[in-house]
Amino acid sequence: METIAPLWLWIVFVVFVLAALFVDFVVLKKQGAHEVTIKEAVNWSLVWVGLSFVFNALFWWAVKDSTGSTAMANEKSLEFLTGYLIEKSLAVDNIFVFLLIFTYFSVPAAFQKRVLMIGIIGAIFLRTIMILVGGWLLSEFHWILYLFGAFLILTGVKMWWAAGKEESLEDNPALKLLRKVLPVSQHYDGEKFWTVENGKKIATPLLMVICLVGLTDVIFAVDSIPAIFAITKDPFIVLTSNVFAILGLRAMFFLLQAAASRFHLLNYGLAVILVFIGTKMMLIDIFKIPVSVSLGVVLGILAITMVWSSKTAPNT
Repeated sequence: METIAPLWLWIVFVVFVLAALFVDFVVLKKQGAHEVTIKEAVNWSLVWVGLSFVFNALFWWAVKDSTGSTAMANEKSLEFLTGYLIEKSLAVDNIFVFLLIFTYFSVPAAFQKRVLMIGIIGAIFLRTIMILVGGWLLSEFHWILYLFGAFLILTGVKMWWAAGKEESLEDNPALKLLRKVLPVSQHYDGEKFWTVENGKKIATPLLMVICLVGLTDVIFAVDSIPAIFAITKDPFIVLTSNVFAILGLRAMFFLLQAAASRFHLLNYGLAVILVFIGTKMMLIDIFKIPVSVSLGVVLGILAITMVWSSKTAPNT
C-alpha cells in the first residue's frame, strides 16, 4: 500500500487522535452523566469540523512540501474532503439507527453520551483494521474494485427501497445473538455494564446497547469504506477522513436527535450517493470521474435532499 503522506504526518495524526480522545474523556469525566444540550452539541460539532479542516490544510502543506506540486496538493486535499463528506453523510443514517437502539432500550439521556464515546473508540480501532486490510486487497487485486462497486450499487438500491419504512429491532439477528450469549437485567444500574441479581453477575441493558452500537458501526463501515476507496486508493486519506468524521459522531448524534424528523428524506439522497460512488468504481478503468466532480455531486445531492426534507417535513 502506497501513500503520499510523509511519516511525520502519520505521527501527527496518531498523536492528534489520542490527544482528542483524552481531552474528550477528561471533559466527559468532569461533566459526569448528564443530558447533552443542543448548544453543547452545536459547539462540539463546530470544533470537530474545524479541526478536520485544519488537518486537511496541514495535509495540503505536507503534500506540497514533499512533492513540490500545488496541483497534487490540491487534488489530495480534495480527496480528503470528499472522503470526509461521504463518511459524514453516511454517518447520518448510522445515527438514525443509534436513535432506534436508544429508543428500543429506553436508554436514559444522561447515559447516552458515555455509550457513544466508547462506541467511537471501538469504531476507530475496527475501522483502522478494515481500512488497512481493504487497502492491501485493492493493491493486490484490482478486480475487487468491481465487487465493491457492485456492492455499493446494490446497497444504494436496497436503501432507497427501505427508505420511509418503519424500522424495528425485534428481528435483528445481532440482538438475538447477544441475548443468547449474555443474560441481561431488565433494569439499568447507573452507568454500570454489569450488575448483581440473585447473587449472580449479569449484564445491564447498557452493555447490550454498547455491543449493538459497535456491531452497527461495523456494518455501516462495510458501505462507507469502499465508497471512500472509490475516491482514492491512498490508505492515509481513507483512514484520516474516516476517523475525523467518526470523532465528530457523538456531537452530531445529539445535534440530529432533536431534528431527526426534518431529515426524513435523507435516506433517498444517501441511496443515490451510494449508487453514484458504486458506478464510479465500476467505470474506473473506462472513465475516471474527477474528484472535484465527485465532491460536487455529493454536495449537490445532499443539498437537494436537505432542502426537499425541510419543505416536506411533517408538522410536529
